[in-house]
Amino acid sequence: YFCRHGERWELQLKGSGKTPYSRNGDGRAVLRSSVREFLCSEAMHYLGIPTSRAASLVVSDDDVWRDQFYNGNVKKERGAIVLRLAKSWFRIGSLEILAHSGELDLLRKLLDFIIQEHFPSIAMNDSNRYLEFFSTVVSETANLISLWMSVGFAHGVCNTDNFSLLSITIDYGPFGFMDSYDPNFVPNTSDDEGRYKIGNQASVGLFNLSKLLQALKPLLDPRQKQLASQILEGYGEHYYSRFTELFKSKLGLLGEHENDNYLIAFLLKVSLLC
Repeated sequence: YFCRHGERWELQLKGSGKTPYSRNGDGRAVLRSSVREFLCSEAMHYLGIPTSRAASLVVSDDDVWRDQFYNGNVKKERGAIVLRLAKSWFRIGSLEILAHSGELDLLRKLLDFIIQEHFPSIAMNDSNRYLEFFSTVVSETANLISLWMSVGFAHGVCNTDNFSLLSITIDYGPFGFMDSYDPNFVPNTSDDEGRYKIGNQASVGLFNLSKLLQALKPLLDPRQKQLASQILEGYGEHYYSRFTELFKSKLGLLGEHENDNYLIAFLLKVSLLC
């Protein structure tokens, strides 16, 4: 932990080597991807989009072997280590793995810790605290993806392990910004099916939130499960409302008009044809 001005940030090294979570990888990072993460996370911060931050970048003397384009052409590259910061690195996958393995006591303890540390508006003695937590994550995830779309940002790997429970942008890997509007834009060269294309990000967000709900269900009573399902059904409305608000601001549209949404859709279609 790192404290500054009364705030606490969690420090994490990317590219420092193997950890228990490295699976079959070497835990290293190459210089090109480290520079991209450093620059993009700072750019996203100054664009007003919730994100992890980059504190430092150190070039390593170790050689790292990578197949950059996944075409069998493995090359030696310069290694690097990024020190990055976030209020928390807990992800949807952090809860999902505990629920999947049946570790419900640990799941409850971890969830209570996350709520106590990062969701101060939720009372720990509230029997509906997990429901309130889920509702907050649903609305804030919708807000985050709307912000991504407003600047043409595609994350590239939108799985549950890359979706923050604090709804911030984390784990910059094969991300990209659209040069011109294209809902089929895919920044990940290994994503042959376009699963995480930019036009799918809102839907993938819904899928990940459904996985979060599945992980929380063992801790919810029948009434809470029903309410949580209703909250999840409201995700699309949250997203669409925030998306519309952001694009109306870009276009300088004031007030409410029945043709606002039509105009936004029309202009996006025109830009696609250009």
